[in-house]
Amino acid sequence: MKNTLLCASVVAATLLAPALQAQELAFPAASPAATVTQRVGLTDVEIQYSRPGAKGRVIFGDLVPFGEVWRTGANAATKISFSTDVKLGGQAVPAGTYSLFTIPEAKEWTVILNKVADQFGAFSYDAAQDLLRVKAPVVALPAPLESFTIGVDELGTHSAMLTLAWEKTAVRVPIEIDLVAQMVPKIKAAMAAEGKKPYLQAAMFYYDNDLDLGQAKQWMEAAIQEQPEPPTWMVYRHGLILKKAGDKAGALASAKWSLELAEKAGGELGAEYKRLNEELIASLK
Repeated sequence: MKNTLLCASVVAATLLAPALQAQELAFPAASPAATVTQRVGLTDVEIQYSRPGAKGRVIFGDLVPFGEVWRTGANAATKISFSTDVKLGGQAVPAGTYSLFTIPEAKEWTVILNKVADQFGAFSYDAAQDLLRVKAPVVALPAPLESFTIGVDELGTHSAMLTLAWEKTAVRVPIEIDLVAQMVPKIKAAMAAEGKKPYLQAAMFYYDNDLDLGQAKQWMEAAIQEQPEPPTWMVYRHGLILKKAGDKAGALASAKWSLELAEKAGGELGAEYKRLNEELIASLK
């Protein structure tokens, strides 16, 4: 009896093995899924899409017809999300997740953000749900691109470029971030709160973005006063703020002080800030 049960178990295991192996066997996707994540300023941009390959086919005007709504990839419609409000192609986009469709043409594409984020392909696409449509000129690529590619390029603190590219075609749509509107209330709240203040970072943000330079000067001086011995690079930045504010005498005094600190520091840091301060002094004459 025991031998009979044992044989039955072996036979069952043998019969089940191919089915188990088939369930566990993975095959490569024809259009692999991809996720692009990129921070622009303080805004997180994420794109989820599938990447079909050209595989010797003519793409635009053939596989992807001109004048028709395209899912902008393969499989599910491409999704794009923004963690804060942005502008895409100059049009306002509230923070959130959207489906990304396009209508390719030979010389210009229409890029679409649709408020229905989760949908398969363009089969249920409803133009009434569009958040926006923007036009983007076609740019010829110098060499063919085998796989459809979406990127967030030309990064700055306030902007980037959404790039769609395949075969020998690319289109680019600007993404704009209102970083000042995001940051100024946060800086003011941090300065009003208890505890350590971000004097240095706040001063340089105001300097970089041409905000209240008098306030930037005060914050930089507060940052310097916190140091037992101010570093040359901090005093140098104080000079930059004063120069931009039109206080040449003050900027010259800071540059000379920073130069003394650089010579005292020595090494590569000292040499670098010696050069920078000499250039600042020369620019003030």
